[in-house]
Amino acid sequence: MHEADVEADVVVVGAGPAGSTAARYLAASGRRVVVLEKSAFPREKVCGDGLTPRAVRELDLMGLPTPREDGWIRNKGLRMLGGGVRLQVPWPDLAEFPGHGLVHTRSRFDEALARHAVAGGADLRERTSVTGPVVDERTGHVVGVRARPVDDKGRKAGEETTYRAPVVVAADGVGGRLALSMGLAKRDDRPLGIAVRTYFKSPRHDDDWLESWLELRDGAEGRDGKGTGGLLPGYGWVFGVGDGTSNVGLGILDSTAGASDLDYRDLLRRWLAGMPPEWRFTPEDQVGPVRGAALPMAFNRTPHYTRGLVLVGDSGGMVNPFNGEGIAYAMQSARLAAQAVDTALDATEARGRERALQSYPAAVRADLGGYYTLGRVFVSLIGHPEVMRVATRFGLPRPGLMKLVVKLLANLADPTSRDATDRVVVALQRMAPAS
Repeated sequence: MHEADVEADVVVVGAGPAGSTAARYLAASGRRVVVLEKSAFPREKVCGDGLTPRAVRELDLMGLPTPREDGWIRNKGLRMLGGGVRLQVPWPDLAEFPGHGLVHTRSRFDEALARHAVAGGADLRERTSVTGPVVDERTGHVVGVRARPVDDKGRKAGEETTYRAPVVVAADGVGGRLALSMGLAKRDDRPLGIAVRTYFKSPRHDDDWLESWLELRDGAEGRDGKGTGGLLPGYGWVFGVGDGTSNVGLGILDSTAGASDLDYRDLLRRWLAGMPPEWRFTPEDQVGPVRGAALPMAFNRTPHYTRGLVLVGDSGGMVNPFNGEGIAYAMQSARLAAQAVDTALDATEARGRERALQSYPAAVRADLGGYYTLGRVFVSLIGHPEVMRVATRFGLPRPGLMKLVVKLLANLADPTSRDATDRVVVALQRMAPAS
């Protein structure tokens, strides 16, 4: 076949967690899958590198091994600091989810998933930048994409190729260029987070808890969370990577008053100025620059399927508004999308194919819609630092309440459990409209 016209069953744009997950499932089902990735592995991505049990479950479902010798570091639960309180809450013991989380750097994580997709039969084409969709003029449906090879600087390095398929999966991240080209702009009624992070050589690199700072002080707080510095917006984290470094960063909601005017790197510096010196969160021990990224939350781009184009992961705004977690939901949405696409490709006529593809947005809305609606309410409250301060000082000293909070924040509740905290979280999600 001439390279100018590559045929496939599915074209996946982007080889992040969502794209590689969708590609793995579809290729393993016998579909011809081409994955187009503008970068080359390993590549840098801004992330906290922490995986909750929800993300670990997705890795387990797709059969990706996570041995410690390959850099997968297990954690026991969430340590929360704020208001002078330090509380550790283990991950809940649930039948549906594993009892541990993981830490794995995104550069290694994304490559592991991409290689897993290739091992399942996907055709991965790195340094291939998509320039636009191919649209059937008669139906208005996407029937492929145009793409060209690029060098390590993103510059054109070859001639444009057309990749044709009856279904295209957009997994091209927060920018959503493919979705934008089809008229799908982000929704202004959904929250947007900003995350900045860097790495430090630190003795805390082997911490087996994910640490979350719910109250940030301006250069005056130590380990116990006490201090006199001014209250900063957002939340912070310290995740041990296990390789001699810690991933340290902070997240801020763009709904915070004046958030768009904030210097996020300066906020990180001011917060870290108050850390105990023995942790070595200092410029001298910093590894790499401070990097930032947007976190598209709570379905901030919809519909998740239209005219042959399926949106998964960040391109569809799948980030959890409660905790900024994106990987678990990228993989979950991709798994659901793969199921719908696989069914659609078996359809013998156009109406049946469309019905199958439309089942994907319905499925993701049923799974996450009510929860994300609750998350938007949560975001509107904690966007105010004083509200967060009061909630932290009231909640953290109450372990029973914080057990419920962790289940809500990490979306880890068992609908079949008789545990009161599970029943409360599940009831809240069911009562919230799945919009």
